[in-house]
Amino acid sequence: MKICVVEDEEVWRNKIGEIIEKYCDEKNILFQIHLCSNGKDFMKNKDADLVFLDIELAEGENGFGIAEKLIDTGKQCKICFLTSHTELARWGYRVNAFRYIDKKHLEEMTEALDSFVKTKIQERNIFCNDIFGICRKIKLDTLLLIETSGRKLRYLMVEGNECFCEGSISEMSKKLEQFGFFQIQRSYIVNMKYIEKVDSRKITLCNGLEIAIGRTRSNEFKKEFFKWRMVFDN
Repeated sequence: MKICVVEDEEVWRNKIGEIIEKYCDEKNILFQIHLCSNGKDFMKNKDADLVFLDIELAEGENGFGIAEKLIDTGKQCKICFLTSHTELARWGYRVNAFRYIDKKHLEEMTEALDSFVKTKIQERNIFCNDIFGICRKIKLDTLLLIETSGRKLRYLMVEGNECFCEGSISEMSKKLEQFGFFQIQRSYIVNMKYIEKVDSRKITLCNGLEIAIGRTRSNEFKKEFFKWRMVFDN
C-alpha cells in the first residue's frame, strides 16, 4: 500500500506520517510512505493508493487544484483532505473526496485508514502458471480458497470457476497472509472474507463448504480470524 502526505508544515507532515506508520505496523500492513512539502513534488511521483492532502499549502498552492490535476491524469488515488477550516469541506464534492480530516482531531485518521484498507486490501491480482504453462491472473477479492490437488494447486473462485496452477501451498500461504488469507490446514488456504461460520473443529464458507481446522493451526487461526473481523467485518 502506497501512501503519500502532502503538507507544507514539517511538524504536521511528520506527525501525520508517524500516525500512518504506527497504524500500518500495528495492523501488520506492508506500506510505503512518501512525505511531500508541496504539490509539485507530489505530482512528480503521484503513484499512490491514498493521499493525505492539505487544502491550504504554501506559495499559493491549493489542495483542490492538486486533486483536480490528479483526477485528470486518470489515477484512482483516494484523497483525504487535511484542514483546520472544516467549512471548506463543502467543496470536496468536486473531486469526490474520500475523507476530511480536521487537523485538531488527527485521531480521525484511524477511521479513514480502517475504511480505506477495508476496501482496498484485496483489490489486487496474483499471477501463476497453469498446467498448460499459461500465465493466469487471479483476483484476490473473488478467490474463495486454494487447495492442493496432487502436485498442483487448485484455485477456486466464489463464482465456482477454477484453475489448476503450479506452486507450493506453504509459499502461497506466506504470500497471501497479509491479504486476509489463512492456511487452515495442510491442504487448504481460505479467504477469511468468505467464512460464514466457525466452530471448535471446522469452518463453513459462503458456498456451504465445510473445512476442518488443522489441530496445530487452531489457536493461530482463531487469533488471526478475530483480528480480521475486528478490522474488516461490518
